[in-house]
Amino acid sequence: MKALVCDEELLERAVGRVRSEHVIAPKIGIVLGTGLGALTDRIEVEAGIPYGEIPGFPVSTVETHAGRLILGTLEGKQVAGFDGRFHRYEGYSLAQIGFPFRVLRALGADTLIVTAATGGMNPLWPPGHLVLISDHINLMGDNPLIGPNFDSQGPRFPDMSEAYDRELRKTAREEALRLGVPLHEGVYAAVTGPCLETAAEYRMLRMLGADVVGMSTVPEVIVANHAGLRVMGIATITDACLPDALEPASVEEIIATAMAVEPDLTRLISAVIARI
Repeated sequence: MKALVCDEELLERAVGRVRSEHVIAPKIGIVLGTGLGALTDRIEVEAGIPYGEIPGFPVSTVETHAGRLILGTLEGKQVAGFDGRFHRYEGYSLAQIGFPFRVLRALGADTLIVTAATGGMNPLWPPGHLVLISDHINLMGDNPLIGPNFDSQGPRFPDMSEAYDRELRKTAREEALRLGVPLHEGVYAAVTGPCLETAAEYRMLRMLGADVVGMSTVPEVIVANHAGLRVMGIATITDACLPDALEPASVEEIIATAMAVEPDLTRLISAVIARI
């Protein structure tokens, strides 16, 4: 069934399905991007539900995206782990992509942490480094909030002046310094994909002020802000996207780079969660 912006009947059924497996309300949601699923090994899993069994949830079709909702405990906090995400290029609308985060909010969560594999356009930041997302540019040509709005779900015109929570970013910087994890901070540009960008497109994105580029994250963050969730985002730079020195990139290389930096990402997210 296709999810509308705020399909309340579908939302109620989805929440009921999750609660039938796990009645304890998660406080934090974590989205695990391409090649970044190992954080689930740190979660004390109490329940796992395939996306296909939750009303309104899309189904992940991309390599390394397991496609299940994990409920359990991490660093003493109740969490919901999205082991795999959804993308516009898979054929889903942005409203469908955002629906699971309305479910997260309805379950009782107040915080969302998103991760993503991205191409790096800042020449000073090499592949294998982490980037704390400070802001984003939506170049998907769409918005997950288009359509009927229900005030019970969020305001018709949500403010996005602080889409990525300032205090969570401060905590991430402090923990990265304590752990010795290199952490940059910059702007994420969201495009639809699935093709990687041309040299001219990378040049344009850099001129617009973007540091990294990816094919996800922004629809989730827009819906999370609309629903009243605090958001923190961390991107992994998986390939260098420098237009004057551009080399072909393969999905296999991107996944391998993401997996190589995953231990640092896992340590950092765990440390931040411990302080929430």
